Amino acid sequence: MASRRILMASSLARHLVCVGSVHQKDFRLRIGIEQLPTFKYILSTDLSFSSSTVASIALIKRPQPIDPRVPLATQIQVINLPGLANAAQSNNIQGPPISAFEVLHSVIHLALAPYFNAYTRAQDPANATKTRTDADPKGGVPSTRRKLAELELSLLHLQQNTEIPELRLPLPELVQEAIDIAYAQNSKPTLDTIPQEVLSDSKFLNDVQNTVNTWIKSIQAITKSSRDPEKGSAAQEINFWLAMESALEDVEVQLRSEGVQMTMDILQRAKRFQATVSFGADTGLKDASEKVQKYNQLMRDFPLDDLLTATSLPKVEESLTCIFAHLNRKLRICPYPIARALPLVAAISSDLDGMIHSLLNGRTLMHLDYRDFGALMDNTDRIWATWDESIREFTNVAREFTRRRNEKFIPIKVQPRHVKTQERLTYVRTFRVNHEQLQRTIVTVLGGRTPKELLNGDVEENQAVLIEEIGDVDAVDEVTQAYSALKDVDVLDVTPEGTQFWVQAEMRYNERTSRVENTIIARLRDRLATAKTAGEMFRVFSKFNALLVRPKIRGAISEYQSQLIESVKIDIASLHDRFKEQYGHSESHAMAQLRDLPPVAGAIIWARQIERQLDAYMRKVEDVLGADWALHTEGQKLQAETSMFRKKLDTRPIFESWLQDVTKRKITIDGRLFGTTRNRTTGNTLELTISFDPQVITLFKEVRNLLWLNYQIPHTITSVSKDAKRVYPYAVSLMESVRNLAQTCRAIDSMTQVSALLNGYQRTVQDLITKGVALRWESFVHSYDLSAKQPTFAAAPSGSRAVSGQSESKHVLFVREFEKAISLLQSKTSTLEAAYGTILASTLELQ
Repeated sequence: MASRRILMASSLARHLVCVGSVHQKDFRLRIGIEQLPTFKYILSTDLSFSSSTVASIALIKRPQPIDPRVPLATQIQVINLPGLANAAQSNNIQGPPISAFEVLHSVIHLALAPYFNAYTRAQDPANATKTRTDADPKGGVPSTRRKLAELELSLLHLQQNTEIPELRLPLPELVQEAIDIAYAQNSKPTLDTIPQEVLSDSKFLNDVQNTVNTWIKSIQAITKSSRDPEKGSAAQEINFWLAMESALEDVEVQLRSEGVQMTMDILQRAKRFQATVSFGADTGLKDASEKVQKYNQLMRDFPLDDLLTATSLPKVEESLTCIFAHLNRKLRICPYPIARALPLVAAISSDLDGMIHSLLNGRTLMHLDYRDFGALMDNTDRIWATWDESIREFTNVAREFTRRRNEKFIPIKVQPRHVKTQERLTYVRTFRVNHEQLQRTIVTVLGGRTPKELLNGDVEENQAVLIEEIGDVDAVDEVTQAYSALKDVDVLDVTPEGTQFWVQAEMRYNERTSRVENTIIARLRDRLATAKTAGEMFRVFSKFNALLVRPKIRGAISEYQSQLIESVKIDIASLHDRFKEQYGHSESHAMAQLRDLPPVAGAIIWARQIERQLDAYMRKVEDVLGADWALHTEGQKLQAETSMFRKKLDTRPIFESWLQDVTKRKITIDGRLFGTTRNRTTGNTLELTISFDPQVITLFKEVRNLLWLNYQIPHTITSVSKDAKRVYPYAVSLMESVRNLAQTCRAIDSMTQVSALLNGYQRTVQDLITKGVALRWESFVHSYDLSAKQPTFAAAPSGSRAVSGQSESKHVLFVREFEKAISLLQSKTSTLEAAYGTILASTLELQ
């Protein structure tokens, strides 16, 4: 029989929660031979939990009234929670004891958190794949997700046994009675409350001494307790030392209590110093407290929870950085043994492995889009790199402090426990990359879509893709079907059974893709056989290049590879012969002169052109041999040859040689504008020239082109070049004017009978030359032409030119006037020459 008692809630809550508790009563009813338990059922809004509670059922409903038209199961949620009595019965049947913390952890870990994550992902489908990869932004959902993870971790910590026994020091009965009497009288307990005859009774003193000896053994059980760091998790190691500190502090509090002090005073008054004097040494409490406090400099504020509550892979990476920064920093100031630190780091590796398995669902990993899969793998690669870098730094710190502390030598080597997961992820990534390469190349070669369209999704879903079938094999469908065999495998299961499942699935995949490979090999060999030139073969290899990583395809076309590699060797040899001719004897040098390229810049451009051609040839080698061409025998030979060739093509020595030459010459812009030279062809007559160093013009052009080629020019040379750039237009103008003057003078000399008509114009030019003899090039360095910066308006007043002329320097005005005077002289000479010719012709006709 069962009796039921129902308690109704007197107040309405927003979300009504009724809790039904089942309690097992102490008496049993005898029916025949068997004894059946009797239960009592209680319905209440308050949950009760006692040793007799068998189970609790929570009935939860929404704030709206129950609608009779809607099924009751959709309006009420039921949660079943076991009680202590049920847990005690399960302990007698099998396994370790079941705790309420374990039940709550299971509910959070297996039901509540997955339900919350699934709901939030469904609310935002666009970011459904990013919840485990991107760093969580600030907001309600990420914060709640982290709080759930922290709650789950806290419940997990409560399940872990700290292995520290709880100590309560029992007092002798008379001492306890004396303390109770003193408290009742609001007085301080003293030995006077105990009769003197009792204090001198040997039996009582022996009992007291035995009690103290019991204390010593109980305290020793705590002070000498330890745990194997090779076993358990990192959280257990941290919690052990923190719990040890709390337990030792509790022991010290009890030892300072009045009851313990009275007990020790009793033994001391009886002169039984054997137990009192050596009490501290026998318990080892002081040494243990100092040791634990020093160790807890490392354990306190240990950021392990950041790793265990991480909600994304970037958070895991950040937590690893924080953990090892804390570990390396604290090891410098606390004497925590390196021998314990090594297994602690290995335990952190185990926690890292667990978080990777938690954040990366092995059964859904192969279902992800390739871009999302690649992003996940990039994040995991960064995690492994962070781990490796942190381990190197930790190893250096551990070795340093092992030598400094003079500890017993131990090999500083951490055995990470996530290696199998790391190797499996690396293998899966390589497998996925090879699959994508195979699929894209098939679509590119046999279908109508390019890899770019395939990646960007430019083709509509409903658009038919024309796939050329060879025989009975549809290549794309075959590869897709082969890959579907891997989607039901937990790729992160690194146990022997999980590995066996993966191997079997991979074998099924390889069996189906081998048919596709045979199709591609037949198509590839057919194209290579029909190619007429090496260029066509290179184009075929470039199209199929992504598949050359597959051994079967690479082996089937090895004969064509050898043929094309020989062609590349011949091209590189001819390129080397072209380089041996040197720049000065090449056609490029003549073309550079036509394009006004200075010699040094032209040589550098020529060498870079050869290097670009060499790069193009090496890309052909990659097209033929694949991305790992440097691992092939022929590829290694070509790499060695091209490396030597590239050293010869290095343009840095050319630039440095030019730099040294310019520095030695100390090119400057100075001297007078005009000079005279003797012309041997005209009988050593003096000729007017412009005394401007041609090397300055070359320097300006070299610097301009070298800057375009991204070379760093020293400031002194750049300054001279800028000055040359500023003076260059005036120098060219003067040179052109002097050349025109020489031609005009020769024309005037040929008209001796009428040359006097041009004396005025010649006198003007001569006066300007006389004026320019005093001018120097240094004056042009700081001058500039304002007419190039000021706009010229068609309707400008007549005085505007005069204003502009006044703002220009006298050197610039001189160049303008000199050019204008010679131009006028040349124009008048041409007019006079034409008129004089006409007169001579008419005179001859009259004669």
